[in-house]
Amino acid sequence: MWKFDFPWMFALLPLPLFVWWLVPAYRTTASAVRVPFFHEMAHAAGEKPAPGGVRLRRNWLQRLLMPLLWVLLVIAAAKPVYVEAPIVREEPARDLMLAIDLSGSMATRDFVNAAGERMDRFSAVKRVVSDFIAKRKGDRIGLVVFGDAAYPQAPLTLDHEAVQVLLDQMQIGMAGPRTAIGDAIGLTVKLMTNSQAQEKVLILLTDGNDTSSAIPPERAAEIARSHKLVVHTIGIGDPDTTGEDKVDLDALARISSITGGRSFRALGRQQDLADVYATLDKLTPEKVKREIYRPQRDFYWVPAAAAVAIFALYHVLALLIAVLRAPRREALPARAKTVEAGHGN
Repeated sequence: MWKFDFPWMFALLPLPLFVWWLVPAYRTTASAVRVPFFHEMAHAAGEKPAPGGVRLRRNWLQRLLMPLLWVLLVIAAAKPVYVEAPIVREEPARDLMLAIDLSGSMATRDFVNAAGERMDRFSAVKRVVSDFIAKRKGDRIGLVVFGDAAYPQAPLTLDHEAVQVLLDQMQIGMAGPRTAIGDAIGLTVKLMTNSQAQEKVLILLTDGNDTSSAIPPERAAEIARSHKLVVHTIGIGDPDTTGEDKVDLDALARISSITGGRSFRALGRQQDLADVYATLDKLTPEKVKREIYRPQRDFYWVPAAAAVAIFALYHVLALLIAVLRAPRREALPARAKTVEAGHGN
């Protein structure tokens, strides 16, 4: 569509009329020498004197072009702009971090897939997480792994293929045999400190209880809440297990409650874990922040160029007409010769 950046400039359109009505005409006087016998001298010289004063008059072309030039200049001053079709740029509205337990207990083969085959916990987690990442096209996703300590595996990125590659490279025990849940939450808070996303979410998956964190999990959850980070927890494995490998579902529930998230439990079936991630997918629906930009092209130069071209063309035509209408005068030496011949007779 078309628009004018300075539409108030059109208020200047009647300005020439006000000047014509209110400003007095320009007048000037000059000194002159009066010669009583001027006409006799001119007649003797064979010249026809012009009138002493010349009053300039407008022709019809000037009366037509002057208003047109003024209108063109006012249009140029109003700055016509053509607004093109909008360009929509999509940006992720959520940063999503996945924290995965890689302690030694993740090698326990107590999960069953859809075919009835037994598999270790980590293999089941990897398959379900891979499907979950593939669905989150509008979110920036990162990976954190934890064992004896927590480590960033993949930074927050929209390159989900790279995240999938890094997910495939994860191995049980690569972060140590123990479980540092509090450190995983603390590291996620640090990684998301500079995030400008509208929502920040951590999905923490573990099959044990915290045994090696430098910061208690509940204290880490309070810090996460102060940074507006929502933590959802998933506990997998057998809660009846004794020792360090026993999953502490109550502690995971407290972590989620502190941050405003939810706590889940996945039994020994891969489908149960998939259902948990399907629920999380509904809790954190994909959101995209759209920014609309409308390119603009300035066309003020078109009326300005047209006004200059018309003005120049008028003066070129006026000059040509003046040259064509100029009277042809005889040369002075020939006139003098005629006068001399007359005296001889």
